[in-house]
Amino acid sequence: MSVVEEYARAQIVTDTDDQVPTERGAVPVVLRYDPDRDPRSVRIGLPGPHEWTLSRSLLEQGLRTPVGSGSVRVWPCGRVQAVVEFHSAGGVSVVQFESKTLLRFLGRTYQAAATPVSRPA
Repeated sequence: MSVVEEYARAQIVTDTDDQVPTERGAVPVVLRYDPDRDPRSVRIGLPGPHEWTLSRSLLEQGLRTPVGSGSVRVWPCGRVQAVVEFHSAGGVSVVQFESKTLLRFLGRTYQAAATPVSRPA
């Protein structure tokens, strides 16, 4: 199966000690899915060394209704945005995405998971 990687832009608000950049405007974020590593999880890479792993189904459910599991919460924000909130010992990071970006990414992950792998004979 193939890795899905999508580059997006998001608004980030944080009170963490490790200081994820919170400059005005959107910052680059990487959405990753590696079905060989963990077919049930996706990763969100924030600027710097900050990467979070969360359940793919949690992300999908959070686009419709507020949900949470462990240190991650996801909820819809109005009609066109979604929020992913990450809790750590250092504080909280709130990342706001356009919902269509997350929907497109999730669609690509399901396509990748359904694509058969051709192996040499």
